Amino acid sequence: MPALFAAGIAAALLLSGCAGSSPASRTQQASPAPKIQTITVFAATSLTATFNTLGTAFEAANPGVRVQFDYNGTSTLVTQLSQGAPADVLASADEKNMQNAVSQNLISGTPVDFATNVLEIAVAPGNPKNITGWSDLAKSGLKVDVCADGVPCGNATEAVEKATGVTLTPISQEQNVGDVLAKVESGDADAGVVYVTDVKGAGSKVDGIPFPEAQHAINTYPIAATASSKHAALAKKFIAYVTGAKGQKLLADAGFGAPPK
Repeated sequence: MPALFAAGIAAALLLSGCAGSSPASRTQQASPAPKIQTITVFAATSLTATFNTLGTAFEAANPGVRVQFDYNGTSTLVTQLSQGAPADVLASADEKNMQNAVSQNLISGTPVDFATNVLEIAVAPGNPKNITGWSDLAKSGLKVDVCADGVPCGNATEAVEKATGVTLTPISQEQNVGDVLAKVESGDADAGVVYVTDVKGAGSKVDGIPFPEAQHAINTYPIAATASSKHAALAKKFIAYVTGAKGQKLLADAGFGAPPK
């Protein structure tokens, strides 16, 4: 009897264990984790803060999608693309560099303009050098930093120089606008020629001196999918988000102008 009793208990426990694991629960446990799709966006340095915010919003609106950004001067980004660097989207700070990418067959489709930007002078808080406008940047003894030729902000600076006849003698020429701003913030430069959006994004770290001559060089920002993209549909979706109502509001809040009509 004891042996039969023990065998009965064992059988009951076995049946109980089987009953507690339903086919549905076993299926749920075996389900693989959702696959994350990542797109890489090459974007001009001046877009850093805004695109970081925009990227987070895009990910929230598209579960399972991750946006990875690579920021630099647009001319550098185009060079990287031409050398085979993987990217799905290129957001340029000017039309010249985008057309360079198009001419090298690095772009798929037609680029779309999504914003404009203008130059502004960044100075230390309180403007200790009493800089009032563009012509002051040519004064002897003033340490001025600018972007290099070929970089969108450098091309814009050169355009203003030609239009005004005021030639600057910079302490250095940077490969992206973020490095110019950093020189001003650190005190290595008394003034830097950056974009109005950079000054706004820096907050209390710098003051901005607008100058009317900046209208000689309004930069238009185009965006496009790359020819080498492995996520063409997602690239188009990201571009649509940037050019759509939500993306345009984020850009406007950051100080960017509307794209030309």
